[in-house]
Amino acid sequence: MIAKRLSKLIMLLPFALFFPLILSANDSLHAIAMHGEPKYGPDFSHFSYVNPEAPKGGDVRLHALGSFDSLNPFISRGNAASHLELIYDSLLERSLDEPFTEYGLIADSISIAEDRSWVEFTIHPDARFHDGTAIGPNDVVFTFDILRSQGAPFYQAYYENIEKVEALDDKTVRFQFSESGNLELPLIVGQAPILPSHFWENHDFTRSSQLKPLGSGPYKIVNVDGNRSITYRRVEDYWARNLPVNRGRYNFDTITIDYYRDASVALESFKAGSYDFRLENNAKDWATSYNIPAVANGHIQRQSIPHRNPTGMQAFAFNTRLDKFSDPKVRLALNYLFDFEWLNRNMFYGAYSRTQSYFSNSELAARELPSQREREILEPFREKLPPEIFTEVFHNPVTDGSGNIRGQIRTAARLLQEAGWEIKRGKLTHNKTGEVLAFEFLLYDSMFERVVQPFRRNLERMGIETSIRVVDITQYINRQRNFDFNVVVGLFGQSTSPGNEQRNYWHSDFAQREGSRNIIGISNPVVDELVEKVISAPNREELVHRTRALDRVLLWNHYVIPHWHITNYRVAYWNIFGRPETPPEQGIGFDTWWVDSDKASQLSRGRGTTQQP
Repeated sequence: MIAKRLSKLIMLLPFALFFPLILSANDSLHAIAMHGEPKYGPDFSHFSYVNPEAPKGGDVRLHALGSFDSLNPFISRGNAASHLELIYDSLLERSLDEPFTEYGLIADSISIAEDRSWVEFTIHPDARFHDGTAIGPNDVVFTFDILRSQGAPFYQAYYENIEKVEALDDKTVRFQFSESGNLELPLIVGQAPILPSHFWENHDFTRSSQLKPLGSGPYKIVNVDGNRSITYRRVEDYWARNLPVNRGRYNFDTITIDYYRDASVALESFKAGSYDFRLENNAKDWATSYNIPAVANGHIQRQSIPHRNPTGMQAFAFNTRLDKFSDPKVRLALNYLFDFEWLNRNMFYGAYSRTQSYFSNSELAARELPSQREREILEPFREKLPPEIFTEVFHNPVTDGSGNIRGQIRTAARLLQEAGWEIKRGKLTHNKTGEVLAFEFLLYDSMFERVVQPFRRNLERMGIETSIRVVDITQYINRQRNFDFNVVVGLFGQSTSPGNEQRNYWHSDFAQREGSRNIIGISNPVVDELVEKVISAPNREELVHRTRALDRVLLWNHYVIPHWHITNYRVAYWNIFGRPETPPEQGIGFDTWWVDSDKASQLSRGRGTTQQP
């Protein structure tokens, strides 16, 4: 699941005493909560983080890096355009101020089994695709059939436990699951964008092309300019515009995404007024690049917005399918040679914290010694686990930030020697094979070279040969999909309610499946079992224990060199927007903003000619 975040700890009664939403086949619901009860009742009018009277109108420009060559985001081929989710509706819609709750969208009502072994959705009578065709149960069946048979490997993992999808009549669709007690499955199927069977039956779903797909969502594609830009227009007669889950959202008339090959050019274009909103991910740019008149006079607004989202893991990810990275001691040794503290002081303006967990900034992170329950979960695997898991809290190596890492180098040398590597004639060489340790950093953003270069210097002091290859985004995606790399910058996003997606990240079934998200190549029976335990967690309390146990095992196997994170959004935008008084707890909620006509008039669209020094 993607970035939907938790606001506070929810403790539930033991599973034996409490199971949320115990229902019979005749019960009907407006929403499903993974744990507990929905925040909003069946008669709610809108989410609390929107302005239900937000005006519609205005044209907004955003940006993306790289390029795109496909309008089909569901397959492994090609590089899909940004924001395609705007054209699709799903059975359910998730709220941004609850841990994991979904409300009816295409689904007018929901019925669910006591043990969550099945779920039924009644299709809203007004649900329509953009061509006016009614959405029916057959479209839902078609969607899941084609995603699992012809979609990216992710869908095979995510929907693995769907045993059958069938239309019960002309308005009801039923999902039968292969197991009971998987609390997340009904919500997972509710998230899927529903595809029109009558459209795709006449087109090749597996083909990467710029064929404009038919959707049912709040926007439709109106213009595609090669691989340079894509424009979405708000659907005036959108069938779901007045539903409670949509009221106050999707307010812009058009949204255009312009593509830039270079990050520096993209930033300068924003300052010149070429696009309207920017989420800044570069600490140096945030600290030094906005000292311009447009910021000083208020034409550009800059805000740091705190969030409670799990930050997930960004890291140098090893391809452990390669013999050189198969030993955890080698991977740990390389972590000792990565001087984060120097980088943070000299390049990042002290903006970041080192990431110490795959679930950082959440209660799911293993940041204390194992609890009694965690020890019970891990004990059956003791002989297969690093002993430190039971006695220590994982911490990355720490330097003093001076650049002098002699102590770290000595530790790295010892670990490498234990793994069978020694420096011979100035090169780190394997004692048995005679192989010299050499590898390549594969990047798509040239800005990241400045991060890798200091790391390379430390590696070279150990006799390790390294190189950097910067490729375009399409080649980068394809090489990562095919596992054709040594080391990449891996991104492993997490939600407040981890579940079935963990299979695709870590499970051995996906270690050799091209296109999967197990880019590291993890094939560890203990990880496999812990992933299944996370998926089958019966309540929130048990989910926390099981996720922390998984976190410990991933961390102590040293599959990655963790990077850094921040717990706020850095946003810059031209002062044309209105925003709700109450922001969502999980995310920025840009789809709840609107163009303020008075602000836009004051700014005047000639801003690009007046803002430079």
